[in-house]
Formats: sequence, C-alpha cells, structure tokens
Amino acid sequence: MINLAGFKPGELRITGAVLSEVYMGTIVKWNDPKLVALNPGKRLPDQNITVVHRADGSGTTFNFTDYLTAVSTEWASRVGRGAAVKWSAASSVGGKGNEGVAANVTRVPGAIGYVEYAYVKKNGMNFMLLQNKSGKYVAPDDVTFAAAADGADWFSVPGMGLSIVDQRNANAWPISSASFIIMYRDPSDKKASQEVIKFFDWAFKNGQGLARELDYVPLPDTLTQQIRQRVWSQIRH
Repeated sequence: MINLAGFKPGELRITGAVLSEVYMGTIVKWNDPKLVALNPGKRLPDQNITVVHRADGSGTTFNFTDYLTAVSTEWASRVGRGAAVKWSAASSVGGKGNEGVAANVTRVPGAIGYVEYAYVKKNGMNFMLLQNKSGKYVAPDDVTFAAAADGADWFSVPGMGLSIVDQRNANAWPISSASFIIMYRDPSDKKASQEVIKFFDWAFKNGQGLARELDYVPLPDTLTQQIRQRVWSQIRH
C-alpha cells in the first residue's frame, strides 16, 4: 500500500524486482526511471519514498520477505526471508503490528508499506498493482488470493507446508500465504482429534462466509476434498 497524492487505488504498477529495490533503498524517489517505465503516461512526483515495515516479528513480514527472496537474487543475498529482518533502506520506519504499519503509511506522504489485506480494505487505503509470475498486473482481492491457492502444488512437500508466493496461476496475487493447522498423525487423545476433524469438516462446508467477513479467502473445494482424502486419512483414530 502507498500514500501518494493524486493516484487512485490500483492506478500505479510495480514489479517484484523493483519493489525489492525500493525496500533495499536502491530506489529512493517516486520518479525513479524504473518506476516511471512501469507507469507510462503517469506523472510520478519528485518525492522521497519512506519505507514502512513491521517493527515486531510477524508472519506478515515472513510472507513479504519470502516473496522478495523469490523474485530478487540481490534481496536473497543481502536481506533474505524471516519473521524479522534487517531493513537496509535509509528511509525505513517501523510500525508495531499491521495497525502500526497502516498508521505510518497513512501519516507519512510518499510512504510505502505492507499489511494484511483487511487493513487496506477496511480503511480504503491506496495500493499498487503487482506483476505476478505470469507477467500480469493484478490487484489484491478475494479472486487473486484464491487463484494463488488454487494453482499451488500443495502435496509437493511434506505436511502441505508450502509457500504460495509467486505462483504461476495467471490471476494469482504473488504475495499470498496460507494458515496451517498442525495435528498429530498418531494422537494420544483420539477422541479430541476426531472432534477437531469434525470442526474443520464443518468449517470447510459452512465457514466460507465467516472467512470472507474477516477478509480471508476459503480454500477451493477441490483442495478441501483432497485434504479429506489425503491428509485426514493419515490420522489414526
């Protein structure tokens, strides 16, 4: 998300490589030639970019830096991924929690930051279109998040512990992430384990609306069916 006067949400575009340069402090002004080249016909201001990030360790930061690591070899070698990293841009400003980052971006003209989608949606904040792996510029919304989940090869890694950043699906938002539930394959309390599975079975069937109210995206039906068949079947009752 950004705080840049004169532009509507989704009007400006950026790529992962250029975004990494902004967060490394290589690009310091909004009218940098690389940003201008991505936004033909737009008059970008000669204004400093203030980089806003999480001051506390967070999964949001891990997801963001995981993406930058995937799309930029320089970011991978200089900064890397993590719940907390050393931010190299001279203009870096930290905020505690998603609300702290959102507040700083809103307060500082020329700022750029990253937060969970709910904060952008509920507060009507400005955002940029981001180029995905297929070369398409996409906006963050329910459709593009679901596309990232739908295109992922979830069973390519043990426990479905897959990062879904930078997915190839044509409509995928490239900085998407999943929430995971960890269960014992051989639980000591088998009755409790069965109750947990019953709850998630109910949630898969009936909880889509509740998830959307919280600005989360339900898993595709094809994936929930695979979880029933290939994951729950491994849990001993």
